[in-house]
Amino acid sequence: MDNIINNNKMNKEQLETNIAALELLLSENSDKAASFKAQLEKEKQQLEDYNKPELTPADIANIETNVEEAVEGFDFSNTDNYEFEFGLDYDGKVYVESVGLQCAYELTEQVVKNVCKLFKEAELSEDDNS
Repeated sequence: MDNIINNNKMNKEQLETNIAALELLLSENSDKAASFKAQLEKEKQQLEDYNKPELTPADIANIETNVEEAVEGFDFSNTDNYEFEFGLDYDGKVYVESVGLQCAYELTEQVVKNVCKLFKEAELSEDDNS
């Protein structure tokens, strides 16, 4: 009977030791897994960026300037460009609950037009079109 109890204690001690060892291994491997995951994300981003054209800081500044000019040139004061939702306050006062820009496509078109002025369009061969 004592032999069975000793085996149970020894098994319990072995199990506790095994659990501690496995927890340590898991901790070490989770650090490696996190490192691999970060490396994987970096490689995915590099692949995504691989065929993107490169821009110089001057190119980026020109794009920023042209976008700024397009936005500043848009007529934000034209109330026909907006949809207003009104609300009624508890004391009878009317207030604007929300404002929505109804012609975002016009603003987008103006920005795209200004940015496209910075580039010339590449001619594609028939092979590139398919």
